[in-house]
Amino acid sequence: MKIGVVCDTHNNLKNVARIVELFNDAKVDRVVHTGDITKGSTLDLFSALNCSLYGVFGNNDVEREGLMESIARHGFEFQEPPLRVSWDRRSILVVHDPATLGQVGFADSELVLHGHTHLRREERSAERLIFNPGECAGQMVGYNAIGVVDLRNLEVELLKF
Repeated sequence: MKIGVVCDTHNNLKNVARIVELFNDAKVDRVVHTGDITKGSTLDLFSALNCSLYGVFGNNDVEREGLMESIARHGFEFQEPPLRVSWDRRSILVVHDPATLGQVGFADSELVLHGHTHLRREERSAERLIFNPGECAGQMVGYNAIGVVDLRNLEVELLKF
């Protein structure tokens, strides 16, 4: 199973349209958004994904009414962090701010996804992968990135745009 990982879209609608194209081209099975979507109109664009969208809210997701309406309209699954799921026999933890990892406990998670920093992170140990694809809401072409994680082997592909 391949999952797409996107962080901190901050209502950059042009980039979100491109992100959806990239995930559909990569044929991911699910997409995880690690928060800071900002507006429901951003989530509406994700409805063009050829797979399900899951995620957590970030510190800039203050327009909850619009976000919740879009989530309900499209059948997305979002919640306050942390989000814990088990997909393809992998335990996955999703948070927005990595500073909260110590509070929520991640020792039993094989894959930890976060956003907030806008900085790429691919930290591996024998027990887990901690991953953030980095900036995706920026204006500079070629410096934006999303990720695809293959859950079979926890290999990461970075898709820059």
